[in-house]
Amino acid sequence: MFKKFIISLRNWYLTNIKWRRFSFGKNFHAGRNVFLWAKQELVIGNNCYIGRNSQIECDAVIGDDVLIANNVAFVGKYDHNYQQVGKTICQASQIRDLDYSWYGLKSKVTIEDDVWIGYGAIILSGVTIKTGAIIAAGSIVTTNVDSYSIYAGVPAKKVADRFSTEQDLKQHQEIINV
Repeated sequence: MFKKFIISLRNWYLTNIKWRRFSFGKNFHAGRNVFLWAKQELVIGNNCYIGRNSQIECDAVIGDDVLIANNVAFVGKYDHNYQQVGKTICQASQIRDLDYSWYGLKSKVTIEDDVWIGYGAIILSGVTIKTGAIIAAGSIVTTNVDSYSIYAGVPAKKVADRFSTEQDLKQHQEIINV
């Protein structure tokens, strides 16, 4: 009972004080050492879990019932202007600069509902992961992911459907009211 109270107090502090400029749904939980940053928008839905040592470092919209494992990273694809003539990459403008005007300003990660992202996965900005998808541990997602599919690898590719039969998929959707 006391442990639940401490966890809920910590989650309240994170969502209402530390990360107050972002939007969180009900029943959000972040593990230890989670880092969140977005230039413009970070919206996280209901019943979402972000595992310890994970990082979101780009704009993102995350749906409901999303499970993000430990050590997962959401990374901006164009966070540094590596084509800036006369500047080393370290000196070049970066997305955190107020006057940044290169690519990536409108690029975000979109995670729809009922998604599981496995341990150590990396998701690049500009990607949409559709409803019900699973991203295998260690994968790097560079393109959009189909609904109710399992993606794995570097770069991530579809390796299987989440459900064995169309009937199982339909029954799942009926039960969770999709």
